[in-house]
Amino acid sequence: MQHWSEYSDPALIRSLAAEIARISRRPARIMEVCGGQTHAILRHALDTLLPPRITLLHGPGCPVCVTPAAYLDHAIQMARQPGVIVTTFGDLLRVPSASSGDLYGVKAAGADVRVITSPLQALDFASRHPDRQVVHLAIGFETTAPANALLPVLARERQLDNVSLLVSQFLVPPILRAICTDPATAPDAFLAAGHVCAITGSDPYDALARELGRPIAITGFQPADILLGILEIVRLLEHGRAAMINAYPRMVRPEGNPAARSILETVFEITDREWRGLGRVPLSGLSLKPDWAAFDAAQRFPMRPVEDPPPGEADCPAADVLLGRLQPDHCPHFAIRCTPDTPLGAPMVSPEGACAAFFHHRGTSPP
Repeated sequence: MQHWSEYSDPALIRSLAAEIARISRRPARIMEVCGGQTHAILRHALDTLLPPRITLLHGPGCPVCVTPAAYLDHAIQMARQPGVIVTTFGDLLRVPSASSGDLYGVKAAGADVRVITSPLQALDFASRHPDRQVVHLAIGFETTAPANALLPVLARERQLDNVSLLVSQFLVPPILRAICTDPATAPDAFLAAGHVCAITGSDPYDALARELGRPIAITGFQPADILLGILEIVRLLEHGRAAMINAYPRMVRPEGNPAARSILETVFEITDREWRGLGRVPLSGLSLKPDWAAFDAAQRFPMRPVEDPPPGEADCPAADVLLGRLQPDHCPHFAIRCTPDTPLGAPMVSPEGACAAFFHHRGTSPP
């Protein structure tokens, strides 16, 4: 196939689903890691095309969903300080903090919170407002990390000392290891996100599949992409093989993106990272190297103590959703206490959240 539209061709989708049904013999629980893939699966009802013995689980691949509540408290503290501009992508605005509300509320109250489409826009604000501090909220997985890393590099080149990053960057492979530590709930295989692997390359996932003893298929985001990945997974499972298959070769190369990897290695180092609802996962994130500490917003604006969180999100079983242990529409709060307008937790807020995907694409009534 040569054109993007071909990956949404109904005839191709039906043929792939039929081939999956033909060759699958054993039950399989397959987890897609990316929230974008979750939405594509539900939007196109791909799970309904699969035989009942294949179950799709929805993993922790939504960066907004796994950003810790305390990080939002810290960001809100900064936004409330005079002379501070906070820049963020729009999907972080409605995510609840532990005790300070959300960025949308603090923006409505007068804080200077600006929604941007590129981290480099923060440099423009810093240049135009030399008397103010610009803090960019650097969250996400390997996909967003290179652009976030470029911000301090260019700030140093342009001699801008009024811009900094509040970093909460995550890495995918360590959370897959963490998920597989519980044999009772671990999936049988993973669909890896193509845009992450476009940065890192497919090679790390080859070793990871062997380490975990589970097949991994790297896939894209169109319906045929996802079904191609599932087909490759089923083939590996039927043959008892733990291997990696790159089902997205038009975008993912074994070595990834060398330029992006180089800037990541220049600016960031691997560190332990707190995941919302999942706790601290060893070596699962990135932080600024000491050479770049001058651009660390957490050092410029140390976090002050916050009040105990009010009741609300404690009722949200987000951890079980993010680990694939609970389907969103089986949550007792789904579409009752928890909706996109009145979310109990981050998975209902984010455009990539699994709960939001079920709400928008599967109806609003719990089973």
